[in-house]
Amino acid sequence: MQGPENATMLLGRVLLSLLFLIGGTIKLLGPPATQAMFVKQGLPVVEAAWVLAVVVEVGGGLATLFGLFTRPVGVVLAIWCIATALIAHSNISERAQEIQFFKNMGLTGGFLYVAAFGAGAWSLDAWRLRRRDAVPAE
Repeated sequence: MQGPENATMLLGRVLLSLLFLIGGTIKLLGPPATQAMFVKQGLPVVEAAWVLAVVVEVGGGLATLFGLFTRPVGVVLAIWCIATALIAHSNISERAQEIQFFKNMGLTGGFLYVAAFGAGAWSLDAWRLRRRDAVPAE
């Protein structure tokens, strides 16, 4: 793949990861507020939901940013976007909720592309593959 395609894939990963890194960091630094929001949404076991949200959003955001385990992380984040849309943004009769719901659907599409095509040459996945291929077989 040529430079422009790799630069575009990197930029796409950076932009996709931002929302998750920011949102996950806010959740990490504000457990009471996040857990109160989860209670309002009717989630059970809010402490476990908070841990899961932080791990998926911060971990998935970092993995996407650096292009590490990109294809499986893309699937996880696509599922996460659908789940959060259905849990937190399902009242599409409200204009703000409708916008958030379809934003999540758009992100789902982006993460499905990531899952299908990987991270590109400018990623830790590509670096790991090059290192693996450079090791002589015994």
